[in-house]
Parts: sequence; C-alpha cells; structure tokens
Amino acid sequence: MADAAAAPPATQRVGTLYARGSVDDVLSDADIAAGVKEALEKLGPRKKVLILPPDITRLMSKSGEMACAAYDYYKEAVTDVMPTLGTHSPMSDAEIAKMYPTIPASLFRVHDWREDTVEIGVVPAEVVERETGGKIKVPWRATLNKLVHSGGHDLVFNVGQVVPHEALGMANYTKNLFIGVAGAETINLTHHITAVYGVENIMGRADNPGRRLFNTAYDTFCPNLPALFAMTVIGADGKGGMVTRGLFIGDTADCFEQASKLSLEVNFTLLEKPQRKVVCYLDPEEYHFLWTANKAIYRYIAVLATPSLTRG
Repeated sequence: MADAAAAPPATQRVGTLYARGSVDDVLSDADIAAGVKEALEKLGPRKKVLILPPDITRLMSKSGEMACAAYDYYKEAVTDVMPTLGTHSPMSDAEIAKMYPTIPASLFRVHDWREDTVEIGVVPAEVVERETGGKIKVPWRATLNKLVHSGGHDLVFNVGQVVPHEALGMANYTKNLFIGVAGAETINLTHHITAVYGVENIMGRADNPGRRLFNTAYDTFCPNLPALFAMTVIGADGKGGMVTRGLFIGDTADCFEQASKLSLEVNFTLLEKPQRKVVCYLDPEEYHFLWTANKAIYRYIAVLATPSLTRG
C-alpha cells in the first residue's frame, strides 16, 4: 500500500451534489447544463481545472454537453482537457470539434497509456485473491496519468455515462481514472481479472471484483485528488431514439450507486428464454475498430443459448 503518512492532507469529499432521474424522466440538454452548473456552484470557485471526458465511442452519453457546460462555467480556469482514452487511439480534430464544440482545441491533451503514467499504489496479492474468489493471486498496481495525479489542479472533473460494462459491471466513476487515464499494468490486469472471473458474472453489477479494487485505489491512494464525477443515464424513448433519464454528480460511491440502480432499470431488457441468434448494430461513427465493436458480443453473452458460454 502507499505510504499514507507521506501523502498531503486528504481532500474533503462532498458526497452527492446533484441527483435527478427516474425511468420516466426526460432531461433536456438545458436541464443537463443547469444540473452541472448547480453542482459546480455548490462546490465553489476553482482556479485550475482538468476535465476528463470520454472519446467519440461515448458520443451519445451527453458527455459533450456536460464538458462544455463545465468549460462555460469555469472558462479560463480550465487549463487542460484529457479524453479518457484508456488504450484507444487519440481523438481526431474533427471528433473533438463534433463532441466538444465550445472547448478550445488547444486545451486538449492526449493520454499516453504506455509512457505518461505513474504508479500511485499497490493492492496486495492476498486482497486480489480475496476479491476474485481465489481465482487470481497477484498484486494489482494502480497507475494514473502524471497530469491527472500531479498536475496541481484543484478540480478533476470527470464526465461520462453509467451503462452496463464488461470489465467493471457499470461504466464510469472510478473507471474513468483506473482505465480511462491509467497505464498498461492497471488496464491489462483488470481485463484479465474480468476474463477469468467471467464477463457474464460482472456485466450490469455495480459491485464486482474489479470495481472493488478501483474503489479501494481511489479511497486509499487518492485522498488528495480533487475528483468530481458527473454521470448520465441514457435510455431508449420507445420511438427509436434515446433520451437522458438521469444525471448524478458527486465524488463518492453513493452517487455512482444511485446512477447504477437507475441504469439497471433503464438499460436492461429481460428475456423469457435464451436466444439462439442475435443481430447487433453499432454506429460506425462511434466504433472505428473491430475490438471495440466486440461490445456487440460480450454484452449479449448472458442471453445466448450457447452451452460453451455457460459457466458452472
């Protein structure tokens, strides 16, 4: 574990600053901007802000609206914007302009998951073994981009969507940090844990081995990181379109769990029997690479009537 005695004084967590959402709620873009502004006003003034938004593969998440609202609120106090690429390719100028139209392109930084990260702590092997039910016994190393960890910002504003995710059960919250702007050691072992533990045992579950490791790293190794998370829940409107059903903003697990609970209601369709054939469509504007398009496979593992994919 990291040496807590050598760390700066812990940042005071504020909990949930904004929470609105239900299966029937519909938030407009104006509602989203107003919710972000309300939360930031409660937080108080900031002098140096880093925004961590997703890349183009989360185009429909309303992250663009949230990031632009934060920039419009802080203006020149926003010094850096770093898309949470994980191992994805950097965003193109056209993608940035499309998704974040009011934020100056000069503020965008590229996360280099191979070279620009630093280890901030280690979760011991025995803890990993316990969390994975004995399936894996190796240390899990928490890494972060150097700019995120040591950039001197007084706010690290994470924006994204809570939606079922193959590696962390539900996307967003601490995933934005320990996959979005982490290094190879953290990202690779996390996905290995998911593969061994079973994607079908993790998808849609906010509490799972990987998430517990991430939350432990956030609470233990990042006490002085001034992080705030803005999370949407997006669902179908029944007319072929998508609407925002919820917005949750805070810096603790409680806020994430509220969003996850709503996502379970909004983003899951329960079927009466397994399906022998499923046809998926992925928007080519969002999914440029085959490996990211694999979402069309592992998000449907639980409904496929395929014995080889059934675990005892």
